[in-house]
Amino acid sequence: MSLAATAPHGFLSPTGVEIAFLLVGLVTFGAALVAVTTRQLVHAALWLVVTLGGLAVEYLLLTAEFIAWVQVLIYVGSVVVLLLFGLMLTRAPIGRSPDADSGNRVPALVVAVASAAALVWVVTDAFRATWIDLDGPAVGSTRVTGESLFRHWVLPFEALSVLLLAALVGAIVLSRKNKAETPGTPDLAKTPGEKEGAR
Repeated sequence: MSLAATAPHGFLSPTGVEIAFLLVGLVTFGAALVAVTTRQLVHAALWLVVTLGGLAVEYLLLTAEFIAWVQVLIYVGSVVVLLLFGLMLTRAPIGRSPDADSGNRVPALVVAVASAAALVWVVTDAFRATWIDLDGPAVGSTRVTGESLFRHWVLPFEALSVLLLAALVGAIVLSRKNKAETPGTPDLAKTPGEKEGAR
């Protein structure tokens, strides 16, 4: 056996999993950029599906199958569907929407870059000395993850569910506005006799 076969790989000799992780990460990053820069609301929601699906693939490549399926079921299957229902109930325009651009792109870009830098710094500082052995046995399990989620994080979990329910109810309320508030629309609630009396 040669020394090249037994030597550990480095940055100049990545494995297939690392290459796939990098490529999927680039696709996910590009989809996220399109999702926040497009002026078509429906297209933004669909590109969000691609972004969240790419994150699920990244979790699969990190051998976190349970987190990957949670990502697909909760975010892709619930949150994005809720956003699409909200767009339909509020009668959002299908094509380009000039109202989607508030004109605050520069402050939004500054806040986004600062938030990303702070997040990268916190994660790097917290996991600087932590290494994951992808070839070794799985450290966590579905049971351990579920116990940690519903024992230590149950309050944020329930708060998120209430927030999503409030968003759906708000979309329904906005879509059922009183027709009398809209100028130029006939009052369909009145009977023909009431209309004659009003004249």
